[in-house]
Amino acid sequence: MFLNCHSFHSLRYGTISINDLVQQAVNLKLKTLALTDINTVTGIYDFYKLCNDSGIKPVVGVEVRINNELYYICLAQNLKGIQEVNKMLTSYNCYEVPIPRFNPTLPNNLIIYPLSNFPEKLSENEFIGIRYDELNFLIRPELQPLISKMIILHPVTFKTKQECNLHKILRAIDHNTLLSKLEKSDICKTTETFIDEKELLEKYRNYPQIVENTRQVINLCSFDFDFSTPKNKKYYTDCKESDVQLLRKLAYEGLEKKYSLYHQEARQRLEKELAVIDQLNFCGYFLITWDIIQYSNSMGFMHVGRGSGANSLVSYCIGITDICPLELDLYFERFLNLNRKTPPDFDIDWSWQNRDTILEYIFNKYGRDHVAFCGTNVEFKYRSIFREVGKAFGLPKEELDVLATKPMTEHDNNSVFKTVHKYGKLLEKFPNQRSMHSCGILISEEPITNYSALEMPPKGFPIVQFDMYTAEEIGLEKFDILSQRGLGTIGDTVKLIEEKREIVVDIKNTAISKDEAKCNEFLSTGKTIGCFYIESPAMRGLLRRLKCDNYRVLVAASSIIRPGVARSGMMKEYIFRHNNPTKFEYFHDVFEKELGETYGIMVYQEDVIKIALHFGGVTAADGDVLRRAMSGKGRSLSALQKVKDHFFASCHKQGHDEQLSKEVYRQIESFAGYSFCKAHSASYAVESYQSLYLKVYYPIEFMVCAINNGGGFYRTEVYVHEAKMSGATINNPCVNLSEFQTTVYATDVYLGITHIEKLEAKLAQMIPEERKNNGDYTSLENFVKRIPIGIESLQILIFIGAFRFTSKMKHELLIQSRFLIGNQQPVFRHATLLDEPQKEYQLPAIQRNPMEDAFDEIEILGFPVTYSVFDLLQTKYRGSVMAKDLAHYHKRQVKMLAYLISRKHVPTKRGTMFFGTWIDAEGNYFDTAHFPNCLAQYPFQGGGCYLLLGTVEVDFHFPTITIHKMAKMPFIPDPRYSIDQDKSQETQRNLREDVSMTFRKPYPQEYEIGLPRERMN
Repeated sequence: MFLNCHSFHSLRYGTISINDLVQQAVNLKLKTLALTDINTVTGIYDFYKLCNDSGIKPVVGVEVRINNELYYICLAQNLKGIQEVNKMLTSYNCYEVPIPRFNPTLPNNLIIYPLSNFPEKLSENEFIGIRYDELNFLIRPELQPLISKMIILHPVTFKTKQECNLHKILRAIDHNTLLSKLEKSDICKTTETFIDEKELLEKYRNYPQIVENTRQVINLCSFDFDFSTPKNKKYYTDCKESDVQLLRKLAYEGLEKKYSLYHQEARQRLEKELAVIDQLNFCGYFLITWDIIQYSNSMGFMHVGRGSGANSLVSYCIGITDICPLELDLYFERFLNLNRKTPPDFDIDWSWQNRDTILEYIFNKYGRDHVAFCGTNVEFKYRSIFREVGKAFGLPKEELDVLATKPMTEHDNNSVFKTVHKYGKLLEKFPNQRSMHSCGILISEEPITNYSALEMPPKGFPIVQFDMYTAEEIGLEKFDILSQRGLGTIGDTVKLIEEKREIVVDIKNTAISKDEAKCNEFLSTGKTIGCFYIESPAMRGLLRRLKCDNYRVLVAASSIIRPGVARSGMMKEYIFRHNNPTKFEYFHDVFEKELGETYGIMVYQEDVIKIALHFGGVTAADGDVLRRAMSGKGRSLSALQKVKDHFFASCHKQGHDEQLSKEVYRQIESFAGYSFCKAHSASYAVESYQSLYLKVYYPIEFMVCAINNGGGFYRTEVYVHEAKMSGATINNPCVNLSEFQTTVYATDVYLGITHIEKLEAKLAQMIPEERKNNGDYTSLENFVKRIPIGIESLQILIFIGAFRFTSKMKHELLIQSRFLIGNQQPVFRHATLLDEPQKEYQLPAIQRNPMEDAFDEIEILGFPVTYSVFDLLQTKYRGSVMAKDLAHYHKRQVKMLAYLISRKHVPTKRGTMFFGTWIDAEGNYFDTAHFPNCLAQYPFQGGGCYLLLGTVEVDFHFPTITIHKMAKMPFIPDPRYSIDQDKSQETQRNLREDVSMTFRKPYPQEYEIGLPRERMN
């Protein structure tokens, strides 16, 4: 009898989770329940499963509302019914096709109108829903004949009175208004909760026909869904046989190119993989991915196939991945095996500049009726909850800021704040809005609207209304089409080298950067700023600790740097064994033979499979089941116990001692949930080497492209500094030599006009475009006649030195700008054939402090260019030791003067500490550690230069200074404000720093790791 239930997927309206909704129905012993969320089918699949598990007949549908007005409720009579609703909502959401207010063409649906809004003529499948508090209206003569088309309507929106208030808060948030200003039509009635079914029927005792109509409606609805069959596009060609033949042909063509047709190991591996792919019916999945890559190659785009897909030799041979699985001993079973019933998961990266082109190809090639992004539910987060709830209660901005930025313990203890806390906590984990999954694309065999209505977010690609987990449950597997800036940097650098130097670099030939002595030297000393994945302070420190000078060690480093791996203790133990190969024994012969490359430590997910296979005697496929079970990927505790029992039984058959088997299992258990896919690490390492190769041999072009691609771990200033350290002369933006982005002429780097932060992007693009079309600007007057610019923007360009080609002082140009445009709005002042020159005035000579330029630059760009930050200090002291010599000062106290680049917050068992990264006056980097007791007395005070006192600790070749004291050093007063003391200190207060926060659990101490360094028999 409850045919209009809302869950919290009725965004900013419903307050009940799907679980709670079904559980309430169970508690009331209901036999039938309908889910009709507002304009969405997000929850129907979870609802369907839960109802079936609970012995309840599920009825699914949608409540159609437009502009807050209830049109009608659609109840699907069958699978086609929900498909009809999906198509109607998709047309409205994506193509603005109006939804009919009455008599929609939905033959497989039952339509229920509210009593306040129904058509003159009802179709056979249309009814009027009447609430029990509306029964009195039936005394009206015009309604009497319609009783035969009426059913019970008792909406459910919340569980309790408190949740009724929560509903009102959600409505206020949705309307961006105060609770007190909500209209009656904005909220539901207070009666919209479950009541006992007998009690509900009793209210309709005088209208048995309405009760009978309702039962008939329930009987007419029968939604059934098959979760077991794959819903992805089945074939790339027209049938399975053709797919199998094509994949085999492509694989052997690749085998011949990359190995030879007579390479026995590769042939055997290829045959084995092709058989599994065929048996699992995944040929189409491989071929669709191959097709996307072929298009990418035809466009000249770079891609990286990463993740476990690189474990596949077939993937390597047909060009999806660039990692040789034989070279790195990668197990195909980690990617695909007969125990896995869902399609494999390819992760493909493109440059952030090319990704939309790839997406357009996919949508056009496979049809917009069959392709969509996964959706994702964006939940209310801590800060947004309190801010949004506080706004609904009418709190002023100052108090909202307190709620959003300070922890609850620091909030006032007044009644309003307590109420905000109470309802804010109830909103935790509530979906707030639907958004696009960052990379997951679905390609379906049948129209995608058979499974979901589509929505069109601002990015312009349609999304389904459920997330990737629901997609996987119903049989739709995603293709991960990702983007990153690292590939953009690499691709742009190659183009820039060809443009500026006429040198063609075949960067896709990964062999060029694996055995370069100079590259390996940079790698081992951590000179990797700007390089994909290996530029962070932590990674550069790890590379130095390992003296990483080859590809295989880099692959390991790419894995053990991961937070989970480091937390398990593997990183610390790996560093020790790498530097002390004679100070430990291999735990067992199998560990030495199979994990010798990583010193007997399970660094990779594939290592778990190796040990399960070679020590435990289980199959590689069962080893992957063991890994997945321990990592908690969709496995129940009973499934894990079954896997564990199988492992010990197999170890017993191998003749292993029980204690030995227990220790091996303990190690697997410790590391399986944290370890990283080796193929993923290898893919990262290839890209890292590609970027390193370019940095080593073409450093200026590489850093220019790193700047233009938005950098990476650090702010733009750091990449500009790297370019300077590489031999570049850095120049401020110039209207005649700069482009929109940063560019280079030989060794002269001109910062892009886009880096002038307060200049509109449209204007920054127009300046070089106009110059390209009509020649250089000849004067300030010529510039303002060609560019529609206001006085404030023009003055910014003057202050940054963009008109230095005129050889005029800044103050002259500023006065001239006033004569030229005054305070006028930006307009085109077209140059004429016979321009009269502007009248020249004799200006008094003004002595300008050369340091003023540096302060202008900090204000406009965020960092100085003309001078170093060290030149702006009041002190001439530069420290007793330089960064390049720190390794020689182990356990000694040093005093250094340095500029703060970044700091990272890290929790420890003794409190919060920071790790800092700095540059000294020579431009070299070094790192510091700041413990809680030191920070309490000597805290960071924002960006700038500090005097540091601390003790050097050299940990496996990598020096870190443990800070005891530090003080921020003052700049000279800003000469632009010599008569305003407070203003003269303002610029240095605006210097930046990169701050990253980590909230992970502290890493274990050495004694907590528990990895034995002795042999166990």
